[in-house]
Amino acid sequence: MSKTPAETGEERLIAKYFAPLAKYPGALGLLDDAATLTPPAGSDLVLTKDAIVGGVHFFPDDPADAVACKALRVNLSDLAAKGATAAGFLLALALPKSVTAGWLKAFARGLGEDAENYACPLLGGDTVRTPGPLTVSITALGFLPHGEMVQRHGGSPGDRIVVTGTIGDAALGLKLLSGAKAAQRWKLDKNMRAHLLGRYRLPQPRTAVAVMLRKHASAAMDVSDGLAGDLAKLCRVSGVGADIDVTRLPLSDAARRVLAVQPALIETILSGGDDYEIVCAVSDSDAFIADAAALGVKATEIGRMTAGEGAPRFIGADGKALSLRKTLFSHF
Repeated sequence: MSKTPAETGEERLIAKYFAPLAKYPGALGLLDDAATLTPPAGSDLVLTKDAIVGGVHFFPDDPADAVACKALRVNLSDLAAKGATAAGFLLALALPKSVTAGWLKAFARGLGEDAENYACPLLGGDTVRTPGPLTVSITALGFLPHGEMVQRHGGSPGDRIVVTGTIGDAALGLKLLSGAKAAQRWKLDKNMRAHLLGRYRLPQPRTAVAVMLRKHASAAMDVSDGLAGDLAKLCRVSGVGADIDVTRLPLSDAARRVLAVQPALIETILSGGDDYEIVCAVSDSDAFIADAAALGVKATEIGRMTAGEGAPRFIGADGKALSLRKTLFSHF
């Protein structure tokens, strides 16, 4: 009589930590090599993929649940900027030997809570061993009505440029984590410090405004590599320029405190990245801002698109354009 083959270590890991997250029927309990997903009638499938790497996108000692949430949320931010509603995600996890059962338990807990909160179930994926840093790669899938995806191109001269939330907090949070004396130098209180660190570790994807973007925006993208650089990408594809009033940038109280001490850090705020806000071009900024507010999301008009191609101009209080040495974060 033949024996039932024993489970592999990978199968046991998946069954223990990730199968409980795969609640969507098409995920098949993570017992197969693939999943099924049926788009609603008349819908397009939107796909996006982002990976985060230990030592690059998060610190090795960051809480495991925060790492999981960040990995999912940076992808949800991309879907939101396209006007899509999340449908599910695939997870690839490359684990070094140093990862413990306790870490995996906390990672799966954080991932499961976010998957439920954002109605974005786990559909499948892969787990592998790596000699290098911990890597989490997620492919997120979303739906929207056929032909309605909000692309980067489509902006026109005269369009108002609007951004959600606040800009620069995450980049300043990274500086806090990298420099022990920064909080003291900037004279931050406990709440301000917590705010900046939280914005770096836990992005807040603007999923609430996804559907509204399809109504108002002619072009949009999420701000992941820095407002200056990402807006430049949008303008380049749209074939336009932009004038931004730096005095109108939406800044948190913590960021304003930092600038009061170190004005030169306006460059970090504009180019540091990890904001995961949405920048978009709209014809009626008042209507967009009002609709966003009704959904609990702050939005601010910061400038307008101009005729002619060229890098966006960031104009200071003195009426002169800022000279930025660096406009965005880039891996290469």
